[in-house]
Amino acid sequence: METLRIEILNPKAKKLLKDLADLNLITISKSFDSKVEFKEVLSKLRSNSDSAPCLDELTREVEEVRASRYANKKK
Repeated sequence: METLRIEILNPKAKKLLKDLADLNLITISKSFDSKVEFKEVLSKLRSNSDSAPCLDELTREVEEVRASRYANKKK
């Protein structure tokens, strides 16, 4: 399956897309800003955790992983 982002410029195009969805040829879903989606996922994960990591802990972990990956590529 391939996912595409389409900006609709003409209302007729939206009707065509809806017709394709009615024929079960495509699915249409609302696309949100990726930053908003990421914040929602983080909020959901943190609500399920008793002790959510703070931003500093997350940053430190990301930097450690990046450093180890960079060290492996250098070899």
